[in-house]
Amino acid sequence: MSLRKFITNKTTAALAVLLTVFANTSAFAQDAAAAAAPKVDMGEVYKSVIFYILVFLAVCLFIAIVGKALKVYELSREAQGKDGGINWNRVNSSLFALFLVLGLYGVYWEYTVHGSMLLPDAASIHGKRIDDMFNLTLIITTIVFIATHILLFGFSYIYKYSAKRKAYYYPHNNTIEKIWTIVPALVLTVLVLMGFLTWRSIFFKVEDPNHKPLQIEVTSEQFKWSIRYPGADGVVGHKNYKLTTASNTLGIDFSDLKSRDDLMADEMVIPVNKPVKLILNSKDVIHSFYMPHFRVQLNTVPGMQTIFEFTPTKTTAQMQEETNDPNFKFLFYCAKICGAGHYNMQKDVRVVSEKEYEEWLAKQKTYLNDDLRKQFNLPVAPAPVKSVSDSTAKDSAAVKTNQMALNK
Repeated sequence: MSLRKFITNKTTAALAVLLTVFANTSAFAQDAAAAAAPKVDMGEVYKSVIFYILVFLAVCLFIAIVGKALKVYELSREAQGKDGGINWNRVNSSLFALFLVLGLYGVYWEYTVHGSMLLPDAASIHGKRIDDMFNLTLIITTIVFIATHILLFGFSYIYKYSAKRKAYYYPHNNTIEKIWTIVPALVLTVLVLMGFLTWRSIFFKVEDPNHKPLQIEVTSEQFKWSIRYPGADGVVGHKNYKLTTASNTLGIDFSDLKSRDDLMADEMVIPVNKPVKLILNSKDVIHSFYMPHFRVQLNTVPGMQTIFEFTPTKTTAQMQEETNDPNFKFLFYCAKICGAGHYNMQKDVRVVSEKEYEEWLAKQKTYLNDDLRKQFNLPVAPAPVKSVSDSTAKDSAAVKTNQMALNK
């Protein structure tokens, strides 16, 4: 029996109909069973790297299959002696035009969607300068990006190969080369100078003796921060790693009198519109001190001090109003990406008025306690002595109570 007769045979047609009905019935039964079965949470699957690797391989396999099918189609046309197969020049130029449209929409989408995810306006004086420099750089690079890609993909589409024309040989143009050399050089010079001047304004400050910055020492270790404030002298005392013990965890050198009144805090509280001088160091490994809303980020390095000075311009209450978030908090982190331990090194930062800051500071305890005084042979603070009047009054009350008891 020939293949044509086999296909047109009534028995074969009937079997094909029955097979189709059976397949459809099985499919409906599977759908009903799937609907009745409890739903499986696929969230963890979608989060796994293997899932996306398999999706990528499946897409690559699909593209390879389509490519092979097109290749077979072209070979079959050649075998049949037919002309006018797939015009790949037209296909590629159309894909270039499509990518250009999708890319320009992607730029728009990034600005409108992800643009809202950027940090709010800087809450420090120098942060405003950094934001201005960042915005200018972003505007220039966006304009250049859009213009160059329109030219690149537009020329690829307009000047695709055509048998009806011949390409014009245009090897050299001095004017064009001068333009695309001088203009980028001038733009980059402006950006570099802006960065240099901004850097100098941040790190090279002339200290005003009438407005000395508030010193705050921050020490990092795996995986926590320690915050030390100066006492009444306004200066954070010296430290020496050789003095580090179980009780003197920061290695404070108490032979320096300025260290004896230093205070410890569980959070960083700073007054608004007052310069703050951060003294950063580390006990073990390199950490990255990061205050995103103030545009502050420096490494803390074992064996050396890193200094950074900034002036906060917005209180926490103001930021809560601006962000419309009553739970908003300033934070500082460790920006190192070596595991979750660094990321979870977080501390609250509160920016308050001068009065609130003084009230909070008065409640903090000194680092130097009685145990450390004994360890370093320093005089122990005397216990509070009861006043004579208080003891006399208590004795009189006791005598009076006894007399009443005797009278009864």
